[in-house]
Amino acid sequence: MHALGNDYIYFDLFKVKFPEENVEKLAIKLSDRNFGIGGDGIVLIRPSEKYDARMQMHNADGSEAEMCGNAMRCVAKYLFHTHFKNKVKLAIETLAGVIKPEKTGKLIKVDMGEPEVDLVRHKLKVENSDVFEITTVSVGNPHCIIFVDDVDSFPVAEVGSAIEGMTAVFPERTNVEFVQVVNQNELKMRVWERGSGETLACGTGAVAALIAAKLNNLTTSKAKVHLLGGNLEIEWNQKTNHVFKTGSATKSFEGVVDFKDYL
Repeated sequence: MHALGNDYIYFDLFKVKFPEENVEKLAIKLSDRNFGIGGDGIVLIRPSEKYDARMQMHNADGSEAEMCGNAMRCVAKYLFHTHFKNKVKLAIETLAGVIKPEKTGKLIKVDMGEPEVDLVRHKLKVENSDVFEITTVSVGNPHCIIFVDDVDSFPVAEVGSAIEGMTAVFPERTNVEFVQVVNQNELKMRVWERGSGETLACGTGAVAALIAAKLNNLTTSKAKVHLLGGNLEIEWNQKTNHVFKTGSATKSFEGVVDFKDYL
């Protein structure tokens, strides 16, 4: 499935077992776009003892991530069409906490919970590059937001990979969002995702971008975020400090894989 081009391989563990001891190796091999299935990573949809389901995800480099907003919409859509056909709202367990997606027409709206703001307008010197003003936001996973004048021409791979690897500043590494302000209600963004490189979209990154923009007095608390793969609607309810993200989720295909072929 993909959400705005952010594509992952999803495994329904309500139905089958997964070779747990090889999850990182399989994430790397299955995500390879030439020698595997191809994707930005893998997502395991597990039963949960307390909630409707549990989501576990690994990036294309095998590293485990706390959560992914785009993947969450895909997990929700899958569950709505399979195991929870009579529900309109779910509670899904992740390393970032319990996330609550709901149906809204053909789209999926996700309550992303409460963000945590770490730095606002902080100066960061990047090796072999410039000094950038950053705002850092955690939406269950870490994000470093940089506002730029022209996101289309910005060297995302060069700067994004350098910042991701600055473990002295970001011990768990970080996602990096490069954001251009279109107007008070629109942002344009490209993202360097931790463990995957530049991707077409990042749901948690879009949330972090809106929060950073609002904190820097660049937008209102609700805006459309334009990503390479499409658009997301982000709204930050500052009274409750919850952020809501609305967007599409699309099934590409389904099939069967024999894990022994990759081990």
